Amino acid sequence: SEVLGAMITPAVLISASGVLVLSTSNRVARTVDRVRVLAAEVERLQMSAESASALIHTKEFKRKHIGDQLVQLSDRALLLRSALTALYTAIGLLVATSILVGVVALLQWAYTWLPIVSGFAGSCALLYGSLLLVREARLAVRSTLQEVSVAREAVINAGEQRIEAETALD
Repeated sequence: SEVLGAMITPAVLISASGVLVLSTSNRVARTVDRVRVLAAEVERLQMSAESASALIHTKEFKRKHIGDQLVQLSDRALLLRSALTALYTAIGLLVATSILVGVVALLQWAYTWLPIVSGFAGSCALLYGSLLLVREARLAVRSTLQEVSVAREAVINAGEQRIEAETALD
């Protein structure tokens, strides 16, 4: 029963790693979707006809903002890739730990340190993956706050332009 308990203990960490892998995969999908939306926006801006200087300034501002967002999304994608690698490594090491506990007990090996090292390495990989996800989440929030700022500025500018147009009509 002690051997079975020792073999099952890493399963809790395997389960935690699996949940993190699932959520990280969803984050990767959202990042890819956002890149596609921004790429379509860039194409739309490039295809739109050039017009008044105010619109050109707005388009240049929007292009710069999209460029900044794409850089941040690239950074996020790289962090997510590293986090997934760390989490998959953690799962592999933790599964190996469970197997090694059983093998050491079954064959009565003197290598009892082997599952300990494997379990420690798996736990470290899980911690590293979690830290990478924290960094990525901070980037995601910063990017979102920048988008909110740009949207707020666009709303304010649109309101000012509407007021100017109404004033000109009066």
